[in-house]
Amino acid sequence: MRASQRVRGEDVDLVDALLSADERRRSSGSRFDELRNEQKTLGKQVAKAQGEEKTALLQRTKELAAEVKAADAEQSAAKDEAERLLRSLANLIDPAAPVGGEEDFVTLEEIGTPRDFAAEGFEPRDHVELGQILGAIDTERGAKVAGARSYYLTGVGALLELALVNMAIAQATAAGFTPMITPALVRPAAMDGTGFLGQAAENVYFLAEEERYLVGTSEVPLAAYHMDEIIDAEKLPLRYAGYSSCFRREAGTYGKDTRGIIRVHQFEKVEMFVFTSPEDAENEHRRLLQWEKDFLNALELPYRVIDVASGDLGSSAARKFDIEAWIPTQGKYREVTSTSNTTEYQSRRLSIRMREEGKVRPLATLNGTLVAVPRTIVAILENHQQADGSVVVPEALRPYLGGRSVLPPVK
Repeated sequence: MRASQRVRGEDVDLVDALLSADERRRSSGSRFDELRNEQKTLGKQVAKAQGEEKTALLQRTKELAAEVKAADAEQSAAKDEAERLLRSLANLIDPAAPVGGEEDFVTLEEIGTPRDFAAEGFEPRDHVELGQILGAIDTERGAKVAGARSYYLTGVGALLELALVNMAIAQATAAGFTPMITPALVRPAAMDGTGFLGQAAENVYFLAEEERYLVGTSEVPLAAYHMDEIIDAEKLPLRYAGYSSCFRREAGTYGKDTRGIIRVHQFEKVEMFVFTSPEDAENEHRRLLQWEKDFLNALELPYRVIDVASGDLGSSAARKFDIEAWIPTQGKYREVTSTSNTTEYQSRRLSIRMREEGKVRPLATLNGTLVAVPRTIVAILENHQQADGSVVVPEALRPYLGGRSVLPPVK
């Protein structure tokens, strides 16, 4: 755990502080048990005693009651401190994850070849300009109504979002996932249990009067769906595909991606979530990655798969793979989906366990984004654009867009 904290760039001293708090918890618990046993023994002695002996025993009983109360308070405080420190620790990292910061990822594969627009004889337009030409994206009125990083999807833009969501749900359902429409507001226990009140807390919206959080991903309500439950092993894996609005403050991103809909405060997403045995978690992680690749392949987008480095992982992930689509006007790959193996981290915090052969133990949870709509729209518009501003619709998406093969410029 010390080594894991170190390569994440997290506080290594937390481990020793936790061990110390746990020792205090155990020793104060033993002291409390000893005093309680003495209380019971004393009670029997008082019942039989007479005269001065009884008076002395009654005095000791009074003193003991105060000592028991103090020991109980000490035990409770030590337990709370140990629990607080335990919940502040990040998940134990997978030794196979690359070590380093944001730029130290490992590229696992590159799929597809970015188009050579120069060879085709025209300069590619960015998604904002294409969105205006198609009557699909309106960021000016979005900012007027809701502020920066807000937008309207209009006309074919709105239809494109619905098509992507329906295509994602259809793929997930065919793969055996149960489709879910999840709450966008959750209680603190759900947000904390999934690990989003740690390093990610600054990007979470909190409604103080209701004591509810707006979710940044349906991973949160999906993970908490089986909170405080025991699941029979023969029912695993349980696979859910959650569709929801997602809300992020985007704190700390001042000046980044201020143009267009790459980094916004509200967006729609279809998220895959799995409950499985810890022994099958690594294989399930690879399956989630393949389902994400299948979706991007169907959209005919060039992309790469990266193994995210230790210092760039969220606190809940033991290992994470990102898929980054090629964005022509930026000349680089940008993240469009990711999948994380969170091992037993979330299930322990949410008290979700599995029963196998009469034994109960924590299970593993995993998540993977099938489609985050705005960034996928960006990738589709920019990669499939034509010289006249029209956009060719990928064949797999056409049935979900009323058979349209091309999105033409509006008159």
